[in-house]
Amino acid sequence: MNTKETKRRLFLLLGFTFFVQASTSLVGGLLFGKLESKTSIETTLTNISMHMQTFNVSVLLQFVTAIIIIMLGIAIYETAGHINKTVAKIGLLLYTFEAMLLAVGQIFLVGLMKVSELYLATGDAGLLNLGEVLLKSRHFSGEIAMLPFGIGAICFYYLLMKAKIIPKWLALWGLVTAPFIMVYFTLGTMGVALPFAICIPYVPYEFFTGAFIMIKYQKLDSSKQEWVLAS
Repeated sequence: MNTKETKRRLFLLLGFTFFVQASTSLVGGLLFGKLESKTSIETTLTNISMHMQTFNVSVLLQFVTAIIIIMLGIAIYETAGHINKTVAKIGLLLYTFEAMLLAVGQIFLVGLMKVSELYLATGDAGLLNLGEVLLKSRHFSGEIAMLPFGIGAICFYYLLMKAKIIPKWLALWGLVTAPFIMVYFTLGTMGVALPFAICIPYVPYEFFTGAFIMIKYQKLDSSKQEWVLAS
């Protein structure tokens, strides 16, 4: 495979992983959100038992998200890591750590599924406390994962900007808004509630960036031997 084709596929992978991990994370979270009651663990366990297929799809999508986050980190490392190897390695390690924490959170949910089955079968009230612990552990794992995400995102978006893989305005969008995600969820683990509105500016970022890369970086200027924006 020639160099041009290798680069083309690498950029397509970069855009694909940006877009897909945002999609799987959003859909998986929404599916589980439909089953979770904010006020009653008993209702949550009952909903899980009665909608097991939805629950399983949600967990599967979140595991897929964890895998694709690592793929995204590798793709950014390969495309922009030459700018600063140390920063790129830090970013990759942090993204990997984030993915591991997200996966651990889903393991807690698998345990919650077993508890819901037992509760439906026996009605043992003691299982409610166990279910509450597992659910809170899942939330903590997912929320604290936003700490390595935020720092890793700053590293990676800086590299993408310096490597001119995405325009400066797009990189700055991520650099400015990703820290709000980190602060919101990290403080949330400590019981500090901030308005979710501060997270909204980042929500479409990964979708837009993934689509931008896949659509715009489609051709290689044969004279300069470098990637250019498609007209």
